[in-house]
Order: sequence, then structure tokens, then C-alpha cells
Amino acid sequence: MATKTITISLDAYERLKAKKTSNDSFTDIILKLTRKKNTLDFIRSLKPKTELTDNIEKAMLETRKAKLREIEL
Repeated sequence: MATKTITISLDAYERLKAKKTSNDSFTDIILKLTRKKNTLDFIRSLKPKTELTDNIEKAMLETRKAKLREIEL
């Protein structure tokens, strides 16, 4: 695996270290923190709006369950 050396402040290092578990590498933490999120993940991250998140998730589940019907043209 190719590697790069970066310079970060002590404060940034301490914050990364605080997120790290014994099984994680710093690379793992950086990748987790910078991964692309889908819309539902983003909405879930807005903690005070759990009702909105629940309603969106419910609508998504209902949409997935919907059955297509044939129509004559």
C-alpha cells in the first residue's frame, strides 16, 4: 500500500486519537470520517429531527414495497 506523510496539529491528532479504538488505524478513522454519506445518513446525523428521519425512512420502505401494475394503452 502506498503511503503519504501529512502534518497535522496536535489538537487534530488528539481528536483523531480519541476516535480510535484498539482495532482501528488512523487510516481507518480518517476513511470513516470522510466517507461519502447518502441522504438518509445525512438526515440521521441531524439529531434533533428524528421525526423527519423516521418519516423519510417509512416513505422509502413503502416505496420499495409498492407493486407495479399493468395498464392498457
